[in-house]
Amino acid sequence: MLAVEGLDVSIGAVPILRGVDLQVPPGAMCGLIGRNGAGKTTLMRAVMGLLKAQSGRLAFEQDDLLSRPGYQRARLGVGYMPEDRKLVPALTAEENVMLPVWSTGIENASDRLEWVYGLMPEVKEFRSRPSTSLSGGQQKLVALARALMVGRRLLLLDEPTEGIAPVLARRMVDVLSDLKREGMSVLVAESNDTHLHGLLDRTYVIERGSVQLREAATAA
Repeated sequence: MLAVEGLDVSIGAVPILRGVDLQVPPGAMCGLIGRNGAGKTTLMRAVMGLLKAQSGRLAFEQDDLLSRPGYQRARLGVGYMPEDRKLVPALTAEENVMLPVWSTGIENASDRLEWVYGLMPEVKEFRSRPSTSLSGGQQKLVALARALMVGRRLLLLDEPTEGIAPVLARRMVDVLSDLKREGMSVLVAESNDTHLHGLLDRTYVIERGSVQLREAATAA
């Protein structure tokens, strides 16, 4: 599904990622675990085409992502939930969820929206509220819903449980459990795997820009 090989990424003159190798098999939920500043967000942004790679290979099924502009990721079925949510303050929750649909024109968007609302009914309940009126945890649910609208084939989730109330962190884990049962291919980055226990088919550890496979489940 997603194959990262020998990926080097620098920000300015500073090397951030060094020879990263990582794979997300079809239908697998994989964890990218590392402390703040280890390179998790840089890796996700590089996959999404938001940062340029200096060398390496980045493939999504048969597509060479390094040769494609970043905006094409959504059209390929890749959804991204950034750690800082990146909601548009002037829009309602539902309008934020629908943003990638408006920009890509994906088919059957209404059916997809109902599926997302079935997965997260609380988002449907506050869909008409301004995004600025939502709590941090509620905003993260909206960001996840937005990623799911286009993430039909692969989801990249950057610290979905970080900095939110414990009850909403548990709710986020419940949603991830549902996605695992749905057979979604997911790469989820967290500072530790406390919330992800029992969910991950593979666990990668990132430290100082280098990634190692720590654990692969025998059955995905």
